[in-house]
Amino acid sequence: MKSLDVKIWGVRKRASKRSSYDVRWSVASKVFSETFRTKALADHYRTKLMRAARDGEEFDDATGLPDSMAEQKAKLTWYDFALKYLAMKWPHAAPNTRDGINESLTSVTIALLDDRPGRPSALLIRQALRNWAFVHPGPAEREAPTEVSNTLHWIAKASRPLNDLADPVTAREVLDSFKIRLDGKSAAAETVRRKRRTFVNALHYAVDLGEFKENPLTAVRWQKPKVSSEVDPRVVVNPQQALSLLHAVSYVGSYRRARGRRLVGLFACMYFAGLRPAEAIGLAEADLTLPEQGWGTALLHRTRPSVGKQWTNSGESHDDRGLKNRPAEGVRRVPIPPQLVAILSEHLDAFGTAADGRLFYSEGGGVVASSTYWRAWQEARTLALPPTAVASPLARRPYDLRHSALSTWLNAGVDPTEVAERAGNSVEVLLGRYAKCIDGRQEIANRKIEDLLREYE
Repeated sequence: MKSLDVKIWGVRKRASKRSSYDVRWSVASKVFSETFRTKALADHYRTKLMRAARDGEEFDDATGLPDSMAEQKAKLTWYDFALKYLAMKWPHAAPNTRDGINESLTSVTIALLDDRPGRPSALLIRQALRNWAFVHPGPAEREAPTEVSNTLHWIAKASRPLNDLADPVTAREVLDSFKIRLDGKSAAAETVRRKRRTFVNALHYAVDLGEFKENPLTAVRWQKPKVSSEVDPRVVVNPQQALSLLHAVSYVGSYRRARGRRLVGLFACMYFAGLRPAEAIGLAEADLTLPEQGWGTALLHRTRPSVGKQWTNSGESHDDRGLKNRPAEGVRRVPIPPQLVAILSEHLDAFGTAADGRLFYSEGGGVVASSTYWRAWQEARTLALPPTAVASPLARRPYDLRHSALSTWLNAGVDPTEVAERAGNSVEVLLGRYAKCIDGRQEIANRKIEDLLREYE
């Protein structure tokens, strides 16, 4: 039933631990309210109500909304909302985060498509969303192929209303879709958790926009998959194995092209200094202190992670940013042992630096691609390890050299606080991840308990 008997009251702040603001109004003596997280959002919503009343619009006494706002709310699809959310998140997100948001929004969008005539193939829908819709600049700023434009038009028409997610059954169906890969197999637990995290955050934004009073996922009882953050002790190499692998890297490729030789120092930084691959790739000569004898230092402040051109602001495949989990201008000083000092000194004598001072660079002077050092590492494993070890998880990835470094330091009895500082981790994360890689701790604890008990015999 429609009515012109409308009264709109002011914005009222709610008394609670977390500030929120109510907009209250009445239609035909029936009181309605909406709650917002900020006063600005509440004021904006109240202004829209007042404008509709001033323009003489009729208000529905069942929903309390004027026709214009009711139509707008009903018409907002998940796809339209997802584009708004992406526009809000993109400018402030790191490249890898952008990639994760893109992947998550794509999964939700596909799960919320109605069956309409003319449905494009699953591959084309996914490509249109991943490569065009959820990337900035979007298809409106780029000239998309005709089939992509037609696919995005179909998606916009087939996307279900955002309000459908208020139904717990629909929300659960979306969450369950995260668990299945394109090939029908179960998705990795970390992938499921990452997609859910983006989905939850997006719906928090929907609450901020006034589309929901609270996040609809709070009404869904859904078991999150358990993710193990512990390092598999089988990937950890001992010092002898590490040296064999580093020597084997130097034999990869021809001597003249030096495909492997120019990467020995890169892998040595991961093992002897515990650097992440992106930290080692960003290392410059000016960041190093390499004495003729004893320990040196590396002053880390720059990383060059490989992320893909579509995710970076520069359009380059490698981002140029500060250290992980630190302020943009943060630095980390890492002592480096004499073995690494010697390797880096030899590297500088043989190859010098790139134009910008970087130690490790491609044959053409560019940033070393992750695919390049990955292939070299796989070839080195086959040269250094017996067949049974090659087939095992032992040092399967270059990153496992960092795991080996931190495990070695902890087993050497280095204080966890010092190890965490050198590694750029918190002590809690360090001990949680490497608990299974610390050998002999149980025997030491047993001896200490036994010695104490013996004192009282």
